[in-house]
Amino acid sequence: MPEHLFDRRGIKRHFARAADSYLAAAALQKEVEARLLEQADYLETAPKRILDLGSGPGRAAGLLKKRWPKAEVIAMDIALPMLRQVPRQTRFWRPVKRVCADALQLPFRDGSFDFIFSSLCLQWVHPLPDALRDIRRVLAPGGLFAFSSFGPDTLMELREAYAGIGEAPPVSPFAAIQQVGDAMQGAGFRNSVLERELYTMHYPDLRALMQELQAIGATDARPQRPRGLAGKSRWQAINAAYPVRDGRIASSWEVISAMAFRPAQDPVPREDGIVASIDPGQIRRRIR
Repeated sequence: MPEHLFDRRGIKRHFARAADSYLAAAALQKEVEARLLEQADYLETAPKRILDLGSGPGRAAGLLKKRWPKAEVIAMDIALPMLRQVPRQTRFWRPVKRVCADALQLPFRDGSFDFIFSSLCLQWVHPLPDALRDIRRVLAPGGLFAFSSFGPDTLMELREAYAGIGEAPPVSPFAAIQQVGDAMQGAGFRNSVLERELYTMHYPDLRALMQELQAIGATDARPQRPRGLAGKSRWQAINAAYPVRDGRIASSWEVISAMAFRPAQDPVPREDGIVASIDPGQIRRRIR
């Protein structure tokens, strides 16, 4: 994959514009976030410092602060307008700190956090192995990292509709579960558990789906993405190619969830330079 797969400035603009509309449109994102928050039960002791990486408007950060009011919770996002929404998700007596930064350049010291949480952020970060190594760096030994990411089957109906008219789909490419697992092992995480779930959302028409993608900032983030609006004939062709059932359209969303710990002691690489490898048979898959 190319070194600069995503336009980082474009991603920042997309989510900045979506700050006011995100929570109202993010039904799936809320469900994925709630399921991922359950992974916090694996923490044996209450964390003292928590990072919500790619926090968006800070809904998860507020819930984490509510669960552990004595912990220092930091909401970090690449889009400043998203962080301005965070106080609405918290209470003034349980404030959450805010940091505007890029997930590829974490502005924290080594071993800063006992728990790092990241829901549907890392699919926009490339190279993923670089990001995971930096996340592991700021995670304390024995600390827990839990995250979710979109997989390559996300929006496959939209991808197929564009392919049906002979055009490249305006959809960002996402890493597969095997790639995520390999990147986690290569970054030095241990006791990794990965799951794949396929969600199906329904919309009255294609325009409603496209409006939702814009409202949550999930638009094409490639540097070579086509600019400008689609013409009327092109839009009609895409509409005709998109499958309709019972007067509605369906959209698939593949979600990869993962959790892992930073080991108390770093492993020693083998002579061939490999620290560990992941067996595809160990990856659990679940369709919902």
